[in-house]
Parts: sequence; C-alpha cells; structure tokens
Amino acid sequence: MNGINGHAYVYSNSSANDSGGPLDLFAVPAAERFSTEKAKQLVAELEVPFESSVIEWRVTNTAQDGKRGQILPYADPRAYTDRLNCSFTPCGWTRRYTVNTSASFERAKDKKIAAKILVTCELTIFGLGSHSATGEEFADSQFALTAAEAQSFKRAASCFGLGRYLYYFTGMWVDLDERKRPMSVPQLFGWATPQGWREGLRPNSIQADSNGKNGQPRANSSQIQSLIPDIEAMAKPLGRGLYRGILRDLARVWNPREIHEIAIQQKVLEHMRAAERGLHRLEAALEQTEPDTLSGVLRNFGFRSLERVNTLEMLKRVVLAVEGHAPKSEI
Repeated sequence: MNGINGHAYVYSNSSANDSGGPLDLFAVPAAERFSTEKAKQLVAELEVPFESSVIEWRVTNTAQDGKRGQILPYADPRAYTDRLNCSFTPCGWTRRYTVNTSASFERAKDKKIAAKILVTCELTIFGLGSHSATGEEFADSQFALTAAEAQSFKRAASCFGLGRYLYYFTGMWVDLDERKRPMSVPQLFGWATPQGWREGLRPNSIQADSNGKNGQPRANSSQIQSLIPDIEAMAKPLGRGLYRGILRDLARVWNPREIHEIAIQQKVLEHMRAAERGLHRLEAALEQTEPDTLSGVLRNFGFRSLERVNTLEMLKRVVLAVEGHAPKSEI
C-alpha cells in the first residue's frame, strides 16, 4: 500500500482479530445487529465519563516564567479498552490500524525539517458498526507511533461516545513545580463523573436550548456546582478595573471560565461582592459631598479615574477618604 508521499502498512490490534486477517471477515450480518433501542442504550453507557481514578492531567501550555501551566484531563488508552471489554467482552470489538509516513517538511514551530507519522484507526463494535479516525505525531519524537496510535484510537472511540465528554474541557491554569508538573489538580465537575452524568448533569456546551436564540446554551443543573455565571455577572457592576484586578490577584486569570477550582471561585465571588458593597457605600457617600470630591481623592492616590482602582484594599481607602469629606451626621 502506498502512503502519503511515503510508506504505509496495516495491522490489527484486538483479541477479536489476533490473526491479522481482513477486517471484513468479522463483519456482522444485518440480522445480528442490535436493535435501534438497544444500540442507543449501549451508546448511552459508553458516553458515561470514566471513573475519576483513571483521569490524568497533561500540561498543554506554560507561562513565560514557567511557574504556571495550562492543563487538560485525559484518559490512558487502557481505560478505553477496559470500558469496551466490560461492555462488549474482548471478543465483541476489534480495531485495525493503517500507518503512513508523510514527506518531510519544515515545521512551523522550530523550522526543523521532519516527517509525520499518520495512523488511522478503524474501530468496529460488533452489532453497532465501525468508525475510523486519524492521529499524527512528528517522526522525530521518540514515541511518535505510540502517540499517534493512541490518538487515533481514542478519536475513533469518541465517535461511539466513549471519552467524548473530555473534549468539552477548556484549559485550566495551575502552579507548576520545578519539573513542570502540576502542583495540584482541580476537582472534576459533577457532569464529568459517572454519578453526576447518570443523574443528568451535562456541560453547558452540549445542553443547548433548541428554542433559544442563536442556539445559545441554556442554564442547567451543572451550573449549581459552578459559580462562573455569578462571577461573570459582576463584570458590569464592578467595572473593568476592579473586575480584572480581582481575577488577576486571586485566580491569576483574565477569564473566569479558566477557574475550575470551586474554592477559588468562591473566594473570587466573595471579594467581588465585597467590592460591589464598597461601590454602593461610595455612591452613598458621594451624595453627601461636593461634586469634585471623588476626583480630588483619586488624585491624592495617583489615579485619574475610578476605573484605575483595581484592588479591594485600594477601593476601601478611597471610600474611607470620600466619607471623610461628608458631614458626620449624614454618614
């Protein structure tokens, strides 16, 4: 078989196809396929998240100083094979790989010349059907074939719903140790656990309201465990300075959706609500002072406008200073 400007070979990897023979030898006659109702039940079970104990975290991006990293959850291919074996037995499914090598080309990241290993996995679940997907890795990587194979297998499995929920995660930032490993990992949301999923929890991005405008996601039970919507709602009342300042100081992010630890979400929201109370107190004090009081106080602190006040402590100092200009009997 000719590859893509290179070479290719085919091999199978399953106890159901140890002989390495043609995949169509195991084709399931239409009469032996699962009924539509049974197929839906099986796929629904495949969609259930993995147990938290088999989830690992990969650093996908690092800050310039190397002290912070963006991480994503993933599961080892063995978790996928275990689920398939449990659901269909080792004889109930098979997979076949096709491996190609591309021509060498200049890599955009480092300008090095390298080829790519391209692996296509065809996954067949007897009684359900087949799906295929491709994985890739640069050939100069020590584990290029292993990585590309795992990627293609997991992508093919996701077509049946297995592991698909992992695609709905966005990168979350955590502190890294001296070896660039996460010093802590966030707790998974309820929808990303078997129990929560079976109770009906889902990520907002797949809980779209078909009757809503522009297909925007609707509120759902998974939001009960997340304070992100409440944090985002504070952007307007606080203004850009305070809102971004609190996010920066407490969570080290600009976007609240990057905060995946509930404890930090709670702390951020608590500080934002305190800031909102401080702004209300400032408004009450300004009603009792001269029109130029606020601008004078801000100048004394070195600010051109209230928008420049970006910490809760500084807001407190501004409020107390303004209150100091108000008649004692009115405050």
